[in-house]
Amino acid sequence: MSFGRHGYLAAALAASVAGATALAAAPAPVIVVCAPGSPGTTEEARGAMDAFAAALAAKAGLPAGGLGATYTPTEDGGIARLRAGDAAAAIVSLPFFLKHEKALALRAELQPVPQGGAGLERWSLVVKKGRGATPAALDGFTILSAAGFSPGFVSGPALGAWGRLPASVRIVQSAAVLSALRRAAAGEPVAVLLDGTQAAALPSLPLASELEVIARSPPLPVGIVATADRRMPPARWAKVRAALQALAADPAGAEALAGIRMSRFEALDAKALSAARQAYAEAGR
Repeated sequence: MSFGRHGYLAAALAASVAGATALAAAPAPVIVVCAPGSPGTTEEARGAMDAFAAALAAKAGLPAGGLGATYTPTEDGGIARLRAGDAAAAIVSLPFFLKHEKALALRAELQPVPQGGAGLERWSLVVKKGRGATPAALDGFTILSAAGFSPGFVSGPALGAWGRLPASVRIVQSAAVLSALRRAAAGEPVAVLLDGTQAAALPSLPLASELEVIARSPPLPVGIVATADRRMPPARWAKVRAALQALAADPAGAEALAGIRMSRFEALDAKALSAARQAYAEAGR
């Protein structure tokens, strides 16, 4: 069938309009924030996430609504959200990144710096004072930690340099840090793995004198900013990446960062991440 000259032009115009309509209807790329064990819900964080996305889009020179952001506090929620077609980037904890880097096609780009902290942190293993300071002393113990959803992280990057844990050790996820510390202080066969922020608060607790840190990890990235499955075009990601690093430089950006408890985003410590990857791989052997 031949459209003829006018028919061809009409068809071309219709195709152009249809393409533009499809482009306009395409959902904005979304940054997924996930740190299993962190407080709050997706709904409670919605306002802060929207403000962060708006400030970031403006800094990147994208149109209003050209970028979205959402928070999920669970591992399963983070996996599901990052598998969605509009999930273009992620800000995730290091345990989550190492566990799901390959399956979710995450590509590390930057690292977040939390308010009052640094881009690298040490994880600390806490037990009742006098229980012993070697891996063998944990025979039959349960290690409780917000990172417990990733046993490979606990036994690898967090504690691998300290030594191999006994096969009898159970690793369990728990966000109830204070309750876990109380159990340890009471003499239960429990050890608690704390992140940098939690460890810094330990000396201020009334039961601190009954506890001791018996192992610390090497410096590890607090989290990872990553692209997801290369869903965002490189040119757009370059703008977003630059905007993330520049966001803290102006009041509106700093306010948006404070809403998600971040102070800035900085260049990735490739050496620290490489060491963490190696330790994670060795823990799985």
